[in-house]
Amino acid sequence: MLKGGTGSPRRKLLRITLIVFGVGVISVIGLLGVVWAMTPIPDSTQPRATAQGSVIFYRDGKTVLAKQGVNRKSVTLDKVPQGLRNAVIAAENRSFYDDQGISLKGTFRAMWSTVTGQQLQGGSTITQQMVRNYYSGLSQERSIIRKLKEIMISLKVDQSKSKDWVLEQYLNTIYFGRGADGVQAAADAYFRKDVGKLTLAEGAYLAAVIQQPSRFADPQGADLYAARDRWRSVIDGMVAIGAVTSTEAAEVTFPTLRKPKAIFAPKGQEGYMLDQVAAELKSRGYTDEVINQGGLKIVSTFDKNLMAAAERAVTSVLPENTPRKVRTGLAAVDPASGEVLAFYGGRDYAANKFDNSFSAKVQAGSTFKAYTLAAALNNGFGLDTRVDGNSPLRIASADIPNSGGYSYGQVNLVKATQSSVNTAFVDLAQKVGLNKVVKVAEAAGIPSGQLDPHRAAATLPLGVASVSAVQNASGFATFAAEGVHREAHVIRSVTDADGKVVKSSTKGKRAFSEQAAIDATYALTQVVEAGTGSGARLYDRPVAGKTGTTDESAAVWFAGFTPQLATAVNMFRDDNKPVTVNGSAQYGGSYPAQIWRAFMTEAMDGKPVKEFKEPSSYGYSNPYDVYGSDGRYDDQGGDQGTASPTPDETGTFGPGQSASPGQETPGPGQTSAPGDDGQGGPGNGPEGQDGGGDELDLNGLGRRVVAPVGSE
Repeated sequence: MLKGGTGSPRRKLLRITLIVFGVGVISVIGLLGVVWAMTPIPDSTQPRATAQGSVIFYRDGKTVLAKQGVNRKSVTLDKVPQGLRNAVIAAENRSFYDDQGISLKGTFRAMWSTVTGQQLQGGSTITQQMVRNYYSGLSQERSIIRKLKEIMISLKVDQSKSKDWVLEQYLNTIYFGRGADGVQAAADAYFRKDVGKLTLAEGAYLAAVIQQPSRFADPQGADLYAARDRWRSVIDGMVAIGAVTSTEAAEVTFPTLRKPKAIFAPKGQEGYMLDQVAAELKSRGYTDEVINQGGLKIVSTFDKNLMAAAERAVTSVLPENTPRKVRTGLAAVDPASGEVLAFYGGRDYAANKFDNSFSAKVQAGSTFKAYTLAAALNNGFGLDTRVDGNSPLRIASADIPNSGGYSYGQVNLVKATQSSVNTAFVDLAQKVGLNKVVKVAEAAGIPSGQLDPHRAAATLPLGVASVSAVQNASGFATFAAEGVHREAHVIRSVTDADGKVVKSSTKGKRAFSEQAAIDATYALTQVVEAGTGSGARLYDRPVAGKTGTTDESAAVWFAGFTPQLATAVNMFRDDNKPVTVNGSAQYGGSYPAQIWRAFMTEAMDGKPVKEFKEPSSYGYSNPYDVYGSDGRYDDQGGDQGTASPTPDETGTFGPGQSASPGQETPGPGQTSAPGDDGQGGPGNGPEGQDGGGDELDLNGLGRRVVAPVGSE
């Protein structure tokens, strides 16, 4: 019998095997066809792939304050040196410009290692790596399906995109270690250079890093030897592809790596600044995602030198043994723009992120009298208007005293301001109308919500409302800007990744008349020249300002300005107890005025001296003409000045308001009226003290300090 004939079992088995194999091949081809048809190039990219971190600058637009989010700045391929491009191709995919976007050998090797569970090996082309890192829908998991999708998309990308486009995306998305995504960030991280300035040796090192970014980020010992070997293999690869000659390769030396940058941790005032920038960005509609991944260029209003000056002013003036619970805020606002140029947030951001100048709000004390004065002058009253400075002053059924019970008689508004006479300002507010005082304060930047609980309180002009240092500086900047208020802000401009620039508006709104501002400023200069704020005098230029001391020194203030800059300084405790330093209770004319002067001395150094405009009339009575030659009160002295307009508000208390000043129905956490600025008699007291002495204790009702108890 013949063996191996047409009907033999062996031939049948071979035929069956061929049929099965053919069917298998056809099935695989069909499957690949289905996968090809069902695997389009994704429409979207992975968020991380194109994310660019935002850079925040100081107000000069050049000095970096911080970088936020992903450390990437995408660049076009023409900005990348040819040597770096060739090095990456030599290291990762020498056939890049000739292949179809995939490496069959490398792909099958990777798939085999996936099936067998062995360590995944290299072999992916630059196109495949780019596709894996760039497009959405492709995870980093090890699976046959994911690998097939990667292959199909890579083939389609190679057909539809140029090789240069692929290389550009790859260089901008690949991770280089040291927290650097993309070649631009890597150039800075390793060599502190722009990518366009990298040498051949430096570019080759970045290409070498791609293989093992963690190991080669900061190589030491054996890792350094491995990094050198890898770098040399990249150089040799460049010779192999004809990018450099053997002679050129021999002359290239291993580059010097810069030390890795420390992970950014805010220090000094940086954390407080970044918090305020982030808060303002969010108020303008920017999300966290856009801030951290949108590649924004944010120019803040903060002047680096003035920020340092603010910190020095506080730390140099206050004694080292100042209690930790005593907090100090300082804020400086440019009247011409509303920009917050500097502030002091606190001693230690890491320990306490609640800042003293933006977040903390304490009773304004007698600094609020400036707004009352502006309201009067804006409504037809003059500096020669006389008000009742006697103590006590009865409003409804309540008696409002001056400190020590001192009486001043009928005083004009200059004297009332200079000596910060409580009863005079309560009387003035009754004549003007409390609603008009509130209106002016709101127009000058004090939020209505902080004024609402006190709108009908007779003690409103004494500063029962709580304000922040920034708000008060912004309010006093309105006087410096001759009655025009510009909203305080901390961002000058925002440039997005496409280069679109949005600048902050510096257009202001008139809060009160120019003449009212000029006249009020004159009265406020007298506070510094010969009143409660003499401790804030600058030797070379005029200053206007106002002290403030609340009940039992729970908060003490000095807010003042030159024509170019308005600054407010406050001190308070987070437990609402009296501000005491070295055993002495503080007042507005003491440390706050001294800190203000220390800061403004630096801030105004080299700035031209500008004078305030003269007040509308020199015809008002001498502020001291209610006293006789012996300094005693003369109830016949002086006239009553011009007739005051008829107020449109009687000063009677509204619903829930009692007749006793400071005892109006409180808002949340609001309890009492503040005291004031010193302890002198009717004459001028020692430098920095209130000549009138107007600390006011309204039956010990307490005070409002919006700060976290138990913090700094």
